[in-house]
Amino acid sequence: MNGLFITIEGPDGAGKTSVIEELFPLLQQVATKDIVKTREPGGIPIAEKIRQVILDPKNDRMDDRTEALLYAAARRQHLIEKIWPALEQGKIVLCDRFVDSSLAYQGAGRGIGMREVAQINEFAIEGTVPDVTLYLDVDSDTGLQRIMSSRTNQIDRLDAEGLQFHQRVRHAYLKLADEHAERIIKIDARKRLELVVEDCFYELISRYPKYFQN
Repeated sequence: MNGLFITIEGPDGAGKTSVIEELFPLLQQVATKDIVKTREPGGIPIAEKIRQVILDPKNDRMDDRTEALLYAAARRQHLIEKIWPALEQGKIVLCDRFVDSSLAYQGAGRGIGMREVAQINEFAIEGTVPDVTLYLDVDSDTGLQRIMSSRTNQIDRLDAEGLQFHQRVRHAYLKLADEHAERIIKIDARKRLELVVEDCFYELISRYPKYFQN
């Protein structure tokens, strides 16, 4: 595929959504190609409905493997309808979460196993890997404090998990960052939002001059 596939990852409370909202217009100003901003689970109607099922606090009886399979199903449809067509057209895709999230949250957080979750997702993604991943790192205590202080709407099923769950998630992310250092760029998300956005911006434009005019 001709386009550029960028994902942004991080544990809850790392500020991914805020960073993406600030980063997207900055990248648009210097991009040489159209940028498609999207998220997982979601991005298209079918996947957004699956997202509602996964995150609804009322679904407290959901089995861990069911959860992992639903994420993979939403991801597959998202690829089919949105990501692959955009990349085939040479566009830049900026995606909030991808497979790394499933490895960290379901594989490590839920204790299913990262290898097992990777196998589920390989069936869904058929070898699709981001060109680059910006991993926003924040310690679990700080992340949970941010969640509880900033969320004005209902806390979802994953937000509501305890400290140990979120610690397992973060440790898994750090392991992935070490194992895939050529793809995953670690960003210190404890800093002020504007500084985190600035770090992300300059990492991308310095790495990909073909897609971003410096």
